[in-house]
Amino acid sequence: MIKNLAFAGFFTLFALTACANNNANELGARDIYKEDGNTINVNNQRAELYNEGNGKKSLRRKSEDFGYVRHQRNPVMGTNSAGDHYAAVDREQLAKIISQFETDVPNVNDVSTLVTDDEVIVVYETDSKDRTLTADQVKKTAASVVPRWFEVYVTDNTKLRQDVENFATLDADSKNINTLLSGLIERVKSSTQGYSKSIEATE
Repeated sequence: MIKNLAFAGFFTLFALTACANNNANELGARDIYKEDGNTINVNNQRAELYNEGNGKKSLRRKSEDFGYVRHQRNPVMGTNSAGDHYAAVDREQLAKIISQFETDVPNVNDVSTLVTDDEVIVVYETDSKDRTLTADQVKKTAASVVPRWFEVYVTDNTKLRQDVENFATLDADSKNINTLLSGLIERVKSSTQGYSKSIEATE
């Protein structure tokens, strides 16, 4: 009799534990596997990964976690959102990231970066004794941030900083923008461009 009661109690505990685990697994699956249009992001439930204001712990986890996104061309019949992601390029953010990375290059102290439709122009101050090496490092750093069709131009002539800054309030639709940019690029190219003349757009 005692054995039967013990067995019944054990079986009941096992059943309750299994149900709890199944519910937790189902809830977890719903939480971590969310679809947003045609993008499936496994980590959507972890809001702290996208909030830089949550303190050092969240920033540490943000840098340690892998990034994974599954994106489908047309997941729903009759929809076509394949081109929507092209509008997501934030040139201001790219310029910020490039400028921040450039100050990690040895002997580079003050950096201004302009990002246009398909060019990156970097003006930097340096006390380097090897200008060609530094220019090469600055150019490769900028090229590592942007898509490969961008052309990257660099200069350590800080007198051109104001010329570059003048483009900050302009955009692709500004009057004579192509002529103005071409003139600026020619002035920038008078400085050493590193070991290769320029990082050309890849066809």
